[in-house]
Amino acid sequence: MNRTDKLFARRQRRVRATLLKKGSGRPRLSVFRSGKHIYAQLIDDAVGKTLAAASSLDKGLKGSLKTGADRAAAAQVGKLIAERAIAAGVKDVVFDRGGYLYHGRVKALADAAREGGLNF
Repeated sequence: MNRTDKLFARRQRRVRATLLKKGSGRPRLSVFRSGKHIYAQLIDDAVGKTLAAASSLDKGLKGSLKTGADRAAAAQVGKLIAERAIAAGVKDVVFDRGGYLYHGRVKALADAAREGGLNF
């Protein structure tokens, strides 16, 4: 593991530790972004179970997106995860940005999820 990976892992642990303290039992909306796609999961840490998931690889989105690695794709994934979360009976979540800055694709996903009805 090189220095950049170690620093990323440290930021990720720090963010998740803060969320566990302040989350008050709400599910965690976790974001992962790769070079080609973006993924979001709604995780219940008390049970250790994924409640809902969405990504730019989903069949409904993949055909309509130019690429899975831009803010438009992130916004579509945010709307989709909000729909699936509400269908699963979840409205209040904590946002886990992982080790990523709250900027660009991560921010676009979060804003779209808020517009879709999630509270965080």
